[in-house]
Amino acid sequence: MEKSSLRTGYEHHLRKHGHRSLLLYPLHVEDQLVGLMELASPQPGDLNAFNARQLLDVVPLFATTLKRNLDELEDRVQSVIKRKYTAIHPAVEWRFREAALRYLEQKGRGEANLQLDEIVFHDVYPLYALVDMRDSSRIRNEAIRADISQQLGLALDVINQAGQMRPLPALEEVGHLLTRHLDGIASELRSDDGSGVLDLLRRDVEPLFAELETYGSEVAERVAAYRGALDEDLNIVYRHRKDFEQSVAAINDSISMTLDEEEKRAQVMFPHFFEKFRTDGVDHSIYVGAELHEDGLFDELYLRNLRIWQLMTTCRIEWELARVKAEVSVPLQATHLILVQHQPLSIRFRVDEKRFDVDGAYDIRYEIVKKRIDKARVRGTREHVTQPGQLAIVYSTASEAAEYKRYVDFLQTKGYFDPGMDELELEDLPGISGLKAPRVTIASKSAVDEPGPPDRPAAREIEKVLAAGQT
Repeated sequence: MEKSSLRTGYEHHLRKHGHRSLLLYPLHVEDQLVGLMELASPQPGDLNAFNARQLLDVVPLFATTLKRNLDELEDRVQSVIKRKYTAIHPAVEWRFREAALRYLEQKGRGEANLQLDEIVFHDVYPLYALVDMRDSSRIRNEAIRADISQQLGLALDVINQAGQMRPLPALEEVGHLLTRHLDGIASELRSDDGSGVLDLLRRDVEPLFAELETYGSEVAERVAAYRGALDEDLNIVYRHRKDFEQSVAAINDSISMTLDEEEKRAQVMFPHFFEKFRTDGVDHSIYVGAELHEDGLFDELYLRNLRIWQLMTTCRIEWELARVKAEVSVPLQATHLILVQHQPLSIRFRVDEKRFDVDGAYDIRYEIVKKRIDKARVRGTREHVTQPGQLAIVYSTASEAAEYKRYVDFLQTKGYFDPGMDELELEDLPGISGLKAPRVTIASKSAVDEPGPPDRPAAREIEKVLAAGQT
């Protein structure tokens, strides 16, 4: 046996980088291992027990420095986590600061049973909008089916070719299993089909390839084709799913970026709470009201401004998606929905979830509607209320309908929506009835009657709309 065969992988790594002598020293701070100091030399024998004794005086300095750097790094990591993942929205940060100061004051006085204030905002107005990918679940399943079928087909090609070279009952049996799985996936894709197929291929098929390659060049070529089709990272056929996921990510990024850009402008109009969530699409919630403002200042003019802003932003998102869909492999269709509620509600910060949620039995109905409304169908039909290229505005009261019809009429004159409006009544949902939805078609970007990007909503435009509605 060659001497090199006795070396460990780490020893091979050291020799590859020119190291022939190594000294390792554990670094401790208060009996806690914080790291490992490594010294290497290209000359054999340079580092020995004498060198190790010489390091005893400086090792504590290295250990202390490393511990300090690790602590600073952890502080920075925690800062990023808090800033990026659990940050408090700037519009309501003042309320959390007040609660924290009171907590620290109580702690300084030595009070027992310290408890942070509950963060609750009453009488705030909600605005909700959803951009969803039409048929994303079906398209995802089709991508899964295509990838699995391709991998099974390539494996079956190997087995069939090998069987032609050497007719063996064992190969015929494996081919039968592969064919049965292919037929099953073609008729119905079950949730466990992916894992089941992979288990079959890795357990009963792929281990045969090394032997089957010896049957001839035709078999070897098919084995190479199978291996060449596998994703380098996942070791499975992943082309169709990858195209789908990359397309969804690109479309979601476009929605999210457009929404963020418009939201910055909306905050300048009037401060408000804003949050968004990404799935196969993006939805966002806005809360605005006097209690959310540190000075308690609020006028319904700004609420109406935000409602028109939300309509305009929906159009801008659709215009941007028209550009993005031309660049992705799977051009998914987007649908748009806005849920209207005139009645204010209360929101409470849930410490365990690190997020705000509605508070109170009546207010919870609003959350239920939010979660179910995208599945709603037009009464008496199988048609979804949301359709590609259109905006559905869901409401439940006549006053809500009247206000939004004024806004839509105003924006139609500006070129944001095509003329006309479908008046729809929705099928009852579990625990929800009486919902209606005007649906309008979003105009092409070129239809907007202003040069360049359309103007953002302004208070003067709101006043014009309101005045028109009162005449």
